[in-house]
Amino acid sequence: MRRCSLVVAGCCSLLGCTALDPHAYDPAAQRRLRDDAVGECARLFALIDHRIDAEGTRDAQSPRVPGFPHLRVDRVLASLATAATVAAGDGPATPWYRALAQLDTADRAIELANTGGTTTATVEALAACRQTLSHADQEQLAKLQAVADVPDDYSTTLRALGLYPLTRYLFAAGIEHWRQETLATFAAQAVGTTSGPQRVRYVPEPLPESLPAIRDLPQLGLPSVAGPALAELVVRHAPRLEIETAGDADRPGALVWQPDGAGGERLAVATAVPVLYVRGGHAQVAGRWLLQLSYTAWFSERPPARAPDLLAGRFDGLLWRVTLAEDGDALVYDTIHPCGCYHLFFPGERLRARARPAGIDEGLFAPQTLPAPMANERVVLRLAAGTHYLQQVVVEAAAAVGGLRLALRDDDELRSLPLPRAGRRSAFAADGLLPGSERSERFFFWPMGVRSAGQMRQWGRHATAFVGRRHFDDPALLDRYFERLP
Repeated sequence: MRRCSLVVAGCCSLLGCTALDPHAYDPAAQRRLRDDAVGECARLFALIDHRIDAEGTRDAQSPRVPGFPHLRVDRVLASLATAATVAAGDGPATPWYRALAQLDTADRAIELANTGGTTTATVEALAACRQTLSHADQEQLAKLQAVADVPDDYSTTLRALGLYPLTRYLFAAGIEHWRQETLATFAAQAVGTTSGPQRVRYVPEPLPESLPAIRDLPQLGLPSVAGPALAELVVRHAPRLEIETAGDADRPGALVWQPDGAGGERLAVATAVPVLYVRGGHAQVAGRWLLQLSYTAWFSERPPARAPDLLAGRFDGLLWRVTLAEDGDALVYDTIHPCGCYHLFFPGERLRARARPAGIDEGLFAPQTLPAPMANERVVLRLAAGTHYLQQVVVEAAAAVGGLRLALRDDDELRSLPLPRAGRRSAFAADGLLPGSERSERFFFWPMGVRSAGQMRQWGRHATAFVGRRHFDDPALLDRYFERLP
């Protein structure tokens, strides 16, 4: 084990284990040398970023753009880069550019809130500098389009060191074994031949406590919804849970910072407050942008099923996503655990699976089809005790009663949680991983190029295939596997 740890440490040393500094690239690097307003603003952003990094409050959800550190990008915005207008004189006013700037404004506000001590004057200075830099960017929009991308969450270096072209065959065999076990579980649940701990039901509240923000970018084809219409969709598509419950590890709860008894803080799951965290997003299917809603339940741990259990450890969860057709009905569902593992699809009747390409890369795995529920029906997820594996998805009448209440909260709340004494902190570290949720499997799975395999991670950092490359927030993901029926 020590030898394996040294190998991983060596890989980390080779990779640097840190993100590249976006201020080191032009035009940002050149701007910092200027003796004018643009130079002052470039230096202000560099100073603020240095403070954020020194305090360890960097948020990994949306990376800053190399050479344009006052802008941020996610995979949806990166995919829209080529569609954005870059005509001379219209640069800073383009909706795409504004979206990059708004993303940095929102993410930087979270980082500064977690850093503490930020004055109103600093916030106002950043806003003014953002305007100054937007005008300077007008002549750099073609370059901005070229570099506005999200880095891959796979390490080619680790794959090379792990002899990936050879070792992937061993992992592919293990993945196929898991798939066969999953199919057997779904089949057994369908005919009612299973036994296990008693299930506890959870039903979402009829009113969300807070709503996610949905990007408003209709000029580039993104559907948007807000207010009561969004609340209605969030409640309608929120899944009900039926969880085999063998102990507290099977009770969903809120992520909170609690005193650790030694003068510090410790992240925990408060099971007295069952919660589903909700996030909005977009996917492109057959050339059309569609709205997505994601729901995450968190558990305190995945207890060991045996000794040793490489998959056991603190924190676990289930992330359930619905992609909506234009009429607001479900088009397809998919799910992962917050580690990015166990990616399952549940297509409806309006999609058809594409032919699987040759090779052993992880492709579409759909253990069950799921026709779109009607407006007066709700989806129910049945989960196993301990592993929290999804065992079956059923549909029931919305009027069906019984169950503990699940609060619906904005998933972005996890990026800035209150501390017990004072201040705020993200649930996630600067690298996007959830501290304390490491799994022993990481010492064996690193040849597949996934950093700290099995560890829970933040939105935007979910690599969902060990063999091949796949990201949960890739807006083209569904188009890879499905074609839409007329």
